[in-house]
Amino acid sequence: MNDFVGFLALTLLMVTVAFAFLRLRKGPSLPDRVVALDLLTTVGIAVTAVYAMIMNQPLILDVATILALISFLGTIAFAYYVDLME
Repeated sequence: MNDFVGFLALTLLMVTVAFAFLRLRKGPSLPDRVVALDLLTTVGIAVTAVYAMIMNQPLILDVATILALISFLGTIAFAYYVDLME
């Protein structure tokens, strides 16, 4: 991967993080905040993947996979919690 393209992708992902933090802080309801937190973990996975491609270290992608699995379990737990509240 070209270094310029990788650093451009990381820059755009950091802009996405800033907007997600805004939604996390302002979100009028709990589901809005949870979706923002889910977006942050997704961007974290993307940052990890881009970093692995820039550094040419495919082993780092295992970290992204573990983070995706944990994020999925958190989303399922929140959906279960919302279902109990109704």
